[in-house]
Amino acid sequence: MLEQGTISIHTENIFPIIKKSLYSDHQIFLRELVSNAVDAIQKLNMVSRAGEYTGDIDEPEIQIAIDKDKKTLAITDNGIGMTAEEVKKYINQVAFSSAEEFIQKYQGKSDQPIIGHFGLGFYSSFMVAQKVEIDTLSYQEGAQAVHWSCDGSPEFTLEDSPRTTRGTTITLTLQGEEEEFLESARIRNLVKTYCDFMPVPIKLEGEVINKQKAPWRESPSNLSKEEYLEFYRYLYPFQEEPLLWVHLNTDYPFIINGILYFPKMKPDVDVTKGQIKLFCNQVFVSDNCEEIIPQFLTPMRGVIDSTDIPLNVSRSALQGDRTVRKIGDYIAKKVGDRLKELYRDNREQYISAWKDLGTFVKFGVLNDEKFKKQIEDIIIFRTTVKVGEQAAAETPTVEVQSQEGDIWQDVTSTSQDSTPGIPYTTLKEYLERNKERHENRVFYCTDEATQATYVELHKNQGLEVLFMDSFIDTHFINFLEREYQDVKFTRVDSDLDNTLLDKDKAGEIVDPKTNKTRSEIIKELFENSLNKPKVNIRTEALKSDNPQGTPPAMVLLPEILRRLREMNAMMQQQSAEFPEDHILLVNTAHPLIQNLANLNQGSIIQGDGQSPTTQLVNMICQHVYDLALMSQKGFDAEGMKSFVERSNEVLTKLTEQASK
Repeated sequence: MLEQGTISIHTENIFPIIKKSLYSDHQIFLRELVSNAVDAIQKLNMVSRAGEYTGDIDEPEIQIAIDKDKKTLAITDNGIGMTAEEVKKYINQVAFSSAEEFIQKYQGKSDQPIIGHFGLGFYSSFMVAQKVEIDTLSYQEGAQAVHWSCDGSPEFTLEDSPRTTRGTTITLTLQGEEEEFLESARIRNLVKTYCDFMPVPIKLEGEVINKQKAPWRESPSNLSKEEYLEFYRYLYPFQEEPLLWVHLNTDYPFIINGILYFPKMKPDVDVTKGQIKLFCNQVFVSDNCEEIIPQFLTPMRGVIDSTDIPLNVSRSALQGDRTVRKIGDYIAKKVGDRLKELYRDNREQYISAWKDLGTFVKFGVLNDEKFKKQIEDIIIFRTTVKVGEQAAAETPTVEVQSQEGDIWQDVTSTSQDSTPGIPYTTLKEYLERNKERHENRVFYCTDEATQATYVELHKNQGLEVLFMDSFIDTHFINFLEREYQDVKFTRVDSDLDNTLLDKDKAGEIVDPKTNKTRSEIIKELFENSLNKPKVNIRTEALKSDNPQGTPPAMVLLPEILRRLREMNAMMQQQSAEFPEDHILLVNTAHPLIQNLANLNQGSIIQGDGQSPTTQLVNMICQHVYDLALMSQKGFDAEGMKSFVERSNEVLTKLTEQASK
């Protein structure tokens, strides 16, 4: 026996800490041991390139062997090996990492980085093993092989070994409750999870079980579209193809590689939880990248690999610092570059992707000033005017990144060149296209279903409407108003532009009995029928070639009052109730309203003050109002109950009159 002694503990009571607290997941012991094996192989390559080793380095490989009878799991590499002195220095002195010292000595001698940086990875094996043995032979000429053994206490033994092959074997005699790691299927799964992209073949039962090639370490020019998609399918099987992807590849001012994908959104996708895999030198570390990725890019998936991301000692969590924030800024910029490239080169694909990612891009614009400046000119909105219906305006200049690097150049883009018939537009294009009809005014819709009538009125009179109907658009409209302070944004149901109204009332006939115009009579009729002092009744004639196709009445919610109500509801964290104060615009050009006026004039007052016709007129007025409310979702449960009852009553009276 060469030596018997006590392990030098740099941290008091280190073994209980390692076994109980240091690593949250026992299974990562395999990751640590395989990482050390890869390091040993890379170190041999370094000393060989430095001319300190002239022997045959063989084909690199790592062997994993299972012996169920002995309850052992062994990991063998054909790397650099260790002498007895190195075992004493790097194994017996816990937390003294050999990686840092080795990197300083052989910096620049290898294109593959050393994985380990903590020196505690080897001791993670004691979480699952009752006994750990090292059998190793150094590459150094004349070196003596040594065998090290420890049962998890500070006591160890170090003695000569009959080993004749260069490299190291770590043998774990597993604890009784950890025998799951004697199953080959379990080991294969762990290798796939943690070690699949390590650049050395890992063999189990004679078969290579890892992929080795890490696509994100390749140059983007070397990867085809199909290879990007194949990698996505490997990471996220049974998922729809991604909308787009971004390849990260920089070594200044930090080192980061990766491929990020924006997935097709589905109702069951939790956009608050990221699914980006964090690697360090091709070793899987964590699924937790929330601190790195800007919040608005949380839905992205893929891989980030960096040695500059600070991890805690177990590599299981990130430690936030300035570098992490800079990396987040870099990722946001690369996403912006990719969006601009897609907008420029393939507008149709950009629009298709926008349907899923538009909300997140807007969120980024609201929260990231740099990102906002980068992509503000390529924010698009669905519009009621299809491309080609109106002459396209002079298009804005779009800045894009040239292929040569970070030199920025102006590239002209049009709204027609690559997306014929697809009704999307930028705000600048909208304003330019409509400056003759309604300069610096934007009509928008937030709910296509409930505001369909209002949208149709605008369309019929040649007014273009933008759809701002995602949940974030309430805030985004406020942002747009700050950015475009000379532009007025008007929701289609807040008020009606004069273009939609027939203002020629000179020809309106005055009733000689009442000395009132038809419009004044209709207004008074609705005021009396509804008896709602807070409802402002307006009578207007809507322009239309087909009055029957226009609504008989519309509820309007003034823009400022509506926004104040929504803001107040948001601050109180409750849904906005429909306001009692609103406008009922009665369309005097509609046949129903004209018939109502005629019915009312022909009604006969009876002893109780109301004739059956007058009762019917009042009920129809209420019914018209209810229909207008319904289009605004202005009913509560009681209101809907009353509407149904009144509808039945109106139909009953109409059928009674028709049957006479």
